[in-house]
Amino acid sequence: MEGQTRSSEDFRDKALGLVSTRSFPAIVGTADAMLKTSGVTLVGYEKIGSGHCTAIVRGGISDVRLAVDAGARAATEYGELIATSVIARPLANLEVVLPIGMRLAQLTQRQGESRLSKQAIGLLETRGFPAMVGAADAMLKAADVQLSAHEIIGSGLCTAIIRGAVADVAMAIEAGMHEAERIGELNAVMVIPRPMEDLEQTLPIASCWIEQPQPLRIPTAVKEVEKELVALPDLNQLEVLEVLIEE
Repeated sequence: MEGQTRSSEDFRDKALGLVSTRSFPAIVGTADAMLKTSGVTLVGYEKIGSGHCTAIVRGGISDVRLAVDAGARAATEYGELIATSVIARPLANLEVVLPIGMRLAQLTQRQGESRLSKQAIGLLETRGFPAMVGAADAMLKAADVQLSAHEIIGSGLCTAIIRGAVADVAMAIEAGMHEAERIGELNAVMVIPRPMEDLEQTLPIASCWIEQPQPLRIPTAVKEVEKELVALPDLNQLEVLEVLIEE
């Protein structure tokens, strides 16, 4: 009982907030709205398949309630809201079993890890992998942006994530939308001009942006080396040798 009481006291002023949507770009936009409304920490996203994504925030009870309300409004505007929940005073057991405490520790370790921070973020979601790859290619060719990662959440939904200046990201997203519709099905898009640091830290980042990138060495020109000529034997002499061997 003493341990249970102490855990309750530790978490008496804290709360967890959860907002669920049917699209990854929608959940990122929802999380952005939650962070910009009140002083909460974005723990991360939980993806359970069939396109269902949940943003989890943590903070004071009043802050979490404000954030969840803002997130619900944003998700409703996107037409992707599934459910919301506020868990007041969660016990330590809940945070240990669910992937919440572990993600908070990971966020602390990843501080300063991203090499692409302070840039706008663009997300383009398609139904089908070929459409996403084609859209990503079109976006990279249309503007000065970088493809930082991609996300797959089930039901054939794939999201390409780009970063760059706001104008470049907007231009790239527009080009990607046309290409995605030409190849397959466009599901959702999102442009976040000034992402909060929490949002930066919880988005997937391809390993090439974390590790020291190695230059890709591809030969641009191959020179044909002149080979030494080899003299062929005299065919008449070969015929004479064959006759001698038979005799």
